[in-house]
Amino acid sequence: MKKLAAEHHVGIETYLTSTEGIGGILRSTPQDFIVTEQPLPYTTDSSGSFAIAQVTSSNWETNHLIRELSKRLHISRKRIGFAGTKDKRAVTTQYMSFAQVPEDALNSLQLSDVTIQYCRQQEKPLRLGDLYGNDFLVIIRNLSPLVSSETIRKCSDILQHQGGFPNFFGIQRFGTIRPITHLVGKDIVKGDLKAAVMRYLTQVFPHEDATITNVRKRLKISKDFGEAFTQFPKNCTFEKALAHYLHEQPDDYSGALEQLPKNLLTMFIYAYQSYLFNRILSTRLKQGMSLNTPQLGDIVFPCSKQGIEEKVIPVTKENIEKVNTQLQKRKAVITGILIGSQPIYAQGDMGEIEQHIIEQEHLNPQEFIIPELPYLSSSGTRRSILAPIENLTWSLDSDDLHPNHLALILEFFLPKGSYATCVLREFMKAEDLTVY
Repeated sequence: MKKLAAEHHVGIETYLTSTEGIGGILRSTPQDFIVTEQPLPYTTDSSGSFAIAQVTSSNWETNHLIRELSKRLHISRKRIGFAGTKDKRAVTTQYMSFAQVPEDALNSLQLSDVTIQYCRQQEKPLRLGDLYGNDFLVIIRNLSPLVSSETIRKCSDILQHQGGFPNFFGIQRFGTIRPITHLVGKDIVKGDLKAAVMRYLTQVFPHEDATITNVRKRLKISKDFGEAFTQFPKNCTFEKALAHYLHEQPDDYSGALEQLPKNLLTMFIYAYQSYLFNRILSTRLKQGMSLNTPQLGDIVFPCSKQGIEEKVIPVTKENIEKVNTQLQKRKAVITGILIGSQPIYAQGDMGEIEQHIIEQEHLNPQEFIIPELPYLSSSGTRRSILAPIENLTWSLDSDDLHPNHLALILEFFLPKGSYATCVLREFMKAEDLTVY
């Protein structure tokens, strides 16, 4: 079975389904990947300080969109809140909060490929995670005319029977063009802030623009941050911020990192935790262990329509039958570790996998206490190893962009924190998901 080199780089090493892959291409156009955020229930407060707007954008990365919105509205980016980061090469509809920004300023704002619609006022800002999930409409194009509906149906049936798909962190978590965030995160966790900054500035990947690649290569040799600041293109916002700071304050790598948005810095740490989780989940799958049937020593979390409750329930001989019943009713989930300074390891076979991966990394959990940047410290948690799919439908049709080829149209809903590409990879099993 095919293994994607890029996915292997971020710890994804296997599939749940054993069906033949259909191949294909994702995101031939942004309109082939439509994401619509489903918000949590809310209370309107006409005297609230935060304006909530529905923002629809095409081909915009979330951090760059917020930066541009803050510039156009003449406000700090800290006054803009959002519930979830979204893919760049897609058409996305999400909600954002704007502190003390009038309705007419939002409705009159003009930005290419962005539509903003004021919704309401409320007392509190939106924060990461303040959403129920996302609806997806995805077109996989350029399929061979020999692809059969039966292959697609079989893969869909397996996912439905299993109750979902492996809850990997998708490649987007790590950077689509430069899957590097987990490596920067590891450098930070290991206390080597210089290595973190230099890796972010200079490590090259084959799909990046050649002009930017050349700047990175030159900087790696010259260490001339002033020159790099002038040579990085305008769209390399974060690289320019780092280079400018280091030109003014040589060797202050902690201060340089603090020039980046806090949510991006936090993402570096999360990405390293995500990479380790992916390796643990891959190992469980390769060892033939079930994702929806408990093993002795597993740790499960209870869940309901309101979400997953982080209440640790170890699976023992005494409760395994009851736990299995709750899992079948979708009132509990089996978890894998997101390592931090206060780890809660499973026991049994899963515990052995978790501790083996951590040992392979030569990692001490206490390293997730980061004194130079204390707000990046993480105590860790656990995460469901199986992500549910709701309302999955599909149709196979002719591809209007590729004559004599087929296109698969998929629609489904995913709860927050799970990745559509991790559904699509089970169908495609392609050499290149073309997610950039």
